[in-house]
Amino acid sequence: MKKYKLAVFDMDGTILDTLSDLHLSVNHILKEAGFPERTLEEVRRFVGNGIRKLIERAVPEGTDDEKIEELFQNMLVYYNAHCTEHTAPYEGIPELIDQLKAGGIKVAVVSNKANTAVQTLCEQYFPGQFMAAVGEKKGVRRKPAPDSVNAVLEELGVDRKDAVYIGDSDVDVNTAKNAEMDCIGVDWGFRGEEFLRSFGCDNVVFKPSEIAEQLL
Repeated sequence: MKKYKLAVFDMDGTILDTLSDLHLSVNHILKEAGFPERTLEEVRRFVGNGIRKLIERAVPEGTDDEKIEELFQNMLVYYNAHCTEHTAPYEGIPELIDQLKAGGIKVAVVSNKANTAVQTLCEQYFPGQFMAAVGEKKGVRRKPAPDSVNAVLEELGVDRKDAVYIGDSDVDVNTAKNAEMDCIGVDWGFRGEEFLRSFGCDNVVFKPSEIAEQLL
């Protein structure tokens, strides 16, 4: 297997199981607005393109932009305050990060989650582990645009041919393509093997130890 110098991870559905906190937070915001709540499986389908897109998908059809913006801002505040209540690393992920670092591979996170939540979650579950952690920021295009990944490559001084992107969704597969990087898809996240392969990801793993086997 090719030797990489950097592994860039998606967050939600890849290193952290955040679905329950996202589901509860969305439903809190919807209930406050008098809108119908969403099921866990609906929220699973809605995530991956950032919090605003999650709200757009969760609200009733025809909701105006002003209301969506209001709920988006409310969601940012509420979720950031409650994002660690039920969230946890997937089994084997902390050990994987330790193994990669011990093997001389740099590790980073690039997520479409709000940057404040990315920093909170990294500090809570992976203190001091990632060399770079980037979430959604105003003025920076979200994944699958390669902007945030490119910024991490530049910050860490790694050529894209020496880096691999690891994620659980079509957004991640397309991010890797747009950044001209190799990709590893993870089956344990929000989408699954069949979905990932349908978007052209031909390297899908089923447990974190398989990533270590490939990269070390």
